[in-house]
Amino acid sequence: MGQQQLLLIILGVIVVGIAIAVGISQFSAHSTQANKDGVTSSLVNIAANAYQYRIRPTTMGGGGGAYNGGTGGYAIPSRMQTDNNGIYSVSSTSAATIVLKGVSSMNGTYNALCTCDSLGNTTLAFTGW
Repeated sequence: MGQQQLLLIILGVIVVGIAIAVGISQFSAHSTQANKDGVTSSLVNIAANAYQYRIRPTTMGGGGGAYNGGTGGYAIPSRMQTDNNGIYSVSSTSAATIVLKGVSSMNGTYNALCTCDSLGNTTLAFTGW
């Protein structure tokens, strides 16, 4: 083989190596974003469940107008406490607000806090993402 052919083979191997590295990087970034979206979706669903608890009368097993009302306040149903994206818990409750915490199953330093107010509006804050 001539020198030109060897040079082209080496150049081709380098280009393929760079393409593989970029592909792995893109896949990792996409999976992190997908995990963040999954945690966000789960927290919003749990917040909606908590709001339903808040507006339900105590005689029907609800909070009677408070997140910390009823018998012990709102507790996340066991089927919603964990999924493929993360683990969820109640961080704090008061009559008018509840703060829910989601910890990513992908990386334990990825956390999300979802605050739900007395009207059912949610705000999200992320750390570590």
